Amino acid sequence: LFGIFSVPGQAAYNSAKFAVRGFTEALRQEMIANGHPVKVTTVHPGGIKTAIMRNSTAAEGVDKEGLTKTFDTRLTITTPEKAAREILAAVRKNRPRVLVGPDAKVLDAIVRITGSGYQRLFNTVVSRLIPNAH
Repeated sequence: LFGIFSVPGQAAYNSAKFAVRGFTEALRQEMIANGHPVKVTTVHPGGIKTAIMRNSTAAEGVDKEGLTKTFDTRLTITTPEKAAREILAAVRKNRPRVLVGPDAKVLDAIVRITGSGYQRLFNTVVSRLIPNAH
């Protein structure tokens, strides 16, 4: 999801994900414009029950242990198996993008509705969920 919105303490990760989003969206358009048979779907997973946070890095001053605990206990909703089924279904239907998990769909809707206003909202939520996350 960090290719749809940004959160404090994750600037490098957000940058990489926004780049992947831009690349895959442009690639999809190029394939269509040139009549190539290659199909492209951008995947935006929500909280998937994996070790991603335990294996990640965070900006200096961010409480990585607290962030990991919050992610593992409060933010991971979707199993890897369910995520795989959702992704494969979207690819089979040639969807331009897939939001994986109910949390992904809700967060995407918030960003679309509030525009850049999501930043203030998410900053408040992150600071409550993860003290010293900034």
